[in-house]
Amino acid sequence: MDKQKNKILELQDIKREFTVGSELVRALKGVSFEVVAGEFLTIMGSSGSGKTTLLNTLGCLDKPSEGKYLLDGVDVRNLSRNELARLRNHKIGFVFQAYNLLPRTSALENVELPLLYNPEISAKERKERAMRALEAVNLADRLDHTPNQLSGGQQQRVAIARALVNEPVMILADEATGNLDSRTSYSIMALMQDLNQQQGKTIVFVTHEPDIAAFSNRTITLKDGKVIKDSINENRRSAKEVLAALPTTEDY
Repeated sequence: MDKQKNKILELQDIKREFTVGSELVRALKGVSFEVVAGEFLTIMGSSGSGKTTLLNTLGCLDKPSEGKYLLDGVDVRNLSRNELARLRNHKIGFVFQAYNLLPRTSALENVELPLLYNPEISAKERKERAMRALEAVNLADRLDHTPNQLSGGQQQRVAIARALVNEPVMILADEATGNLDSRTSYSIMALMQDLNQQQGKTIVFVTHEPDIAAFSNRTITLKDGKVIKDSINENRRSAKEVLAALPTTEDY
């Protein structure tokens, strides 16, 4: 396969500046990197490093002040707000720290949500695709449960199923284990590794935790709006193995 065609993300000298009061904030100062299909990339950095601004840029929630960003070959600079929204909905599956599920809505209906904006998909197909996505995250037996009937880990699995349902080119996760205890975090990372290795999903995972980054193929580290390190994780850890090694009863 031609690697050029296989690039999911391409950032060329991305800069993002904004004014806070009378002060000019340079959040990103010339960030460049590429992500090819099937990669599992983590982006690390402390608070103030530019992680959130970069995440918003990757997710087409914000446009760079300067530089070029291609998402699956599409240059986002000249797109209108509606075109950006359409691109986001078709190309990116978002997973957030806070799950962002509708509280009085079943798991199945929460997963169906992104498909409601696609007039080409019938109600029957919408339901079938949502059920398949829930099966992929091992929640086929929880279709009718509302979020308050699910544990934190199960809610995050629903959120991951919702991210998968549109068959996006990339899953973009923002601190997706941030609200979870260690065991549940590792179980979510085992699922992410599974989606990446068994189903070939491209994953970009923003985290500030080195032990979470160790489950990815590659880690980009940001500091003061710049990439200070871009490294392949030679000793990638298996989340399933880490999970299996935990004592069976833990007091959290």
